[in-house]
Amino acid sequence: MSRLDSMLRRLSAQRDGLDWVAGQIAGLEGEVLEMGLGNGRTYDHLRELLPERRIWVVERKVNCHPSCVPPAADLLEGECDAALARLAAQGVRLALAHYDFGIGVDAQDHAESARLSPGIKALMVPGGLIVSGQPLVGIEEIGGPEGIPEGRYMFYRA
Repeated sequence: MSRLDSMLRRLSAQRDGLDWVAGQIAGLEGEVLEMGLGNGRTYDHLRELLPERRIWVVERKVNCHPSCVPPAADLLEGECDAALARLAAQGVRLALAHYDFGIGVDAQDHAESARLSPGIKALMVPGGLIVSGQPLVGIEEIGGPEGIPEGRYMFYRA
């Protein structure tokens, strides 16, 4: 598979997964967390899907499209460990978290997602959902929507 085809498959899975999860959390209280802003495409999609929810964003260094810069009050710039601790200290509770960190080196990406998993889980409301491009540890993995190839995107329930 070409890298272009792989990217298109990843983006389709991401969109379809987020659309599915937005419907699944309709009856849950809680906010949203986007981990990894990148160009801002998924954040922009989440704003359209869930306009009534506060969306927190964690990014090491913001470098996204100008239309996708989160409000300063919702942006946690820096390392995710510190951001998760800050959200916990503020009593933030999440209905949805989207984990979109990764550099494409499995060993490093999996180590980071494993390290951050407990902090993410601690913020979730019971029944809250996590969509992730990396495997998480210690959180119940569930099946996602039809059509997403296994391992392309993972879905977890707190």
